Amino acid sequence: MDPKSQRVKLNDGHFIPVLGFGTYAPLEVAKKEALEFTPFAIEVGFRHIDCAHAYQNEEEIGQVIRSKIADGTVKREDIFCTSKLWLTSLRPELVRPALEKSLKNLQLDYVDLYIMHYPMALKVLEMCKDTG
Repeated sequence: MDPKSQRVKLNDGHFIPVLGFGTYAPLEVAKKEALEFTPFAIEVGFRHIDCAHAYQNEEEIGQVIRSKIADGTVKREDIFCTSKLWLTSLRPELVRPALEKSLKNLQLDYVDLYIMHYPMALKVLEMCKDTG
């Protein structure tokens, strides 16, 4: 797969790879699996890495991206990293802190796309505030 030819130009002039590598895994799957499969995905040509706070593996995904940059496989600008805003953080005052948490977990300066995970909000219960 040639990643440079497998992109679509967006109306702002940026490009998005047509194929993305999804990093969701059920909770019973060890987070170390992300450390095993994501490097392989980058090595075979995936350049769109799809993450989300809710997947609870952003730290591992960020570690992989940084290691593939460090070993010369890719440059940061070659990777199109997506993350997602969870349903409990849709209120305007919660969006920036949620994005900053994802950036911290990924240890990246920016994500290329930040979208709502689901376009409906859920009310945060008092006992669940630490997980949202």
